[in-house]
Amino acid sequence: MRSISRLLIVAALVMGGGFAIFKYLLLPHLQQGEQIPVTNGTSALFAATFPDTNNVPQALKQWQGKVLVVNFWATWCPPCLEEMPELSKLNDEYKGQNVSFVGISTDDVAKISEFTKGTAVSYPLLAADMQAADLAEALGNNRGVLPYTVIIKTDGSIAKSHLGRINRAILQETLIPLLTSKKP
Repeated sequence: MRSISRLLIVAALVMGGGFAIFKYLLLPHLQQGEQIPVTNGTSALFAATFPDTNNVPQALKQWQGKVLVVNFWATWCPPCLEEMPELSKLNDEYKGQNVSFVGISTDDVAKISEFTKGTAVSYPLLAADMQAADLAEALGNNRGVLPYTVIIKTDGSIAKSHLGRINRAILQETLIPLLTSKKP
């Protein structure tokens, strides 16, 4: 029993040390909200299919042709969880305006299903597990940081990518022009 306690203490210290290194050494060098250049486009995104919280496969191509806000997140990521209520409110506000919000998690279906039991989210959450990191990287997140948000235009091109916690002002700065611009 003592060896299990010691093992748990060591594991907690290692995890805490890793978090401290990230927070105090690496994170200051990452600029929150930094625009990341995207090289691979959105073809991988719209080719992907991931299960939702009910384990029903959802093809991302169902949102093609809309303005799409894709938020990469994880249940263990505090900034990800902090931005979710705001994303939910915006999702509700933009309903019927050709805008969709989708959350793609690095967790599995069981974890996000459990998460949604205690947290209301008004937009679809998909479980991509480790494929989420690959997809986020294809969309410009070459640092592997969460949260990461990409706003995609109706033509499938990327309007904006955002590294770190996103907020209403940043989203609306991109969404409003996309919704009010006249199509040629």
